[in-house]
Amino acid sequence: MTAVSELTYESTSKFAQVRPDLKLHYHEAGEGNGPTIVLLHGGGPGASSWSNFARNIPVLAQHFHVLAVDQPGFGQSDKPTDHPQYFVHSASALKDLLDILGITERVHLLGNSLGGGAAVRFALDYPDRAGKLVLMGPGGLSTNLFAPDPTEGVKALGKFNVEPTRDNLEKFLRIMVFDQSLITPELLDERFASANTPEALAATRAMGKSFASADFEKGMLWREAYKLRQPVLLIWGREDRVNPLDGALVALKTIPRAQLHVFGGCGHWAQLEKFDEFNRLATDFLFGSKETR
Repeated sequence: MTAVSELTYESTSKFAQVRPDLKLHYHEAGEGNGPTIVLLHGGGPGASSWSNFARNIPVLAQHFHVLAVDQPGFGQSDKPTDHPQYFVHSASALKDLLDILGITERVHLLGNSLGGGAAVRFALDYPDRAGKLVLMGPGGLSTNLFAPDPTEGVKALGKFNVEPTRDNLEKFLRIMVFDQSLITPELLDERFASANTPEALAATRAMGKSFASADFEKGMLWREAYKLRQPVLLIWGREDRVNPLDGALVALKTIPRAQLHVFGGCGHWAQLEKFDEFNRLATDFLFGSKETR
């Protein structure tokens, strides 16, 4: 077994053909160290499981069997453009991945933004497969009560999709974080190279269109949040400019077993900006009382 301190992109990288027309890329670590936890990244340009969770995977792998999945359309996963509402698309792909890997027990899910929405959709569509949920500024579950909609971050994302320039990517990424020093030239180069391919741009645009498709209501997760029966930890950055903090209130009110933790001096990437505290918080929550069965 590889020591968690030795984990790298290459040592954890794996692929699985989950359907004839869909191959997923994922990172696996901590096999045999505890229950399975699935990490689902956000939906910004150039996003991937490693870009979102590189600083969390080694810590979580000390306690869990970690699967950090490149959702369809992102990272090294396939990028289909003909698919249902995106949360349904990603959740069903995850279910197929778990089936291929022979993981039939409940898995905990940790999702940021778009990944938070996909995690909730998975829990709603496959309730016998989902354990606890850790959701950071989740899409679809966030309903703005005071902040304008679309938000500053969503507008910046839309601008990049129309004009995919490095400058527009930088403007979007700087909205993601409170600590501007995190947006380095190296990060910009990495994200732009990943986001600016024809396949990635087509997949991102298809994802956006799916939220206005015939089954768009599948993305309105706040309407179904009351069905969640497992413990749910909502984590928000006070300075989140993508899914602002007031968006947590409806979810907090309607999810039967929800709790909310707010980080000050933190934007949309709580798992990165507050990674030490975040790792402890998520681990303590997941090792707490057992989920409802």
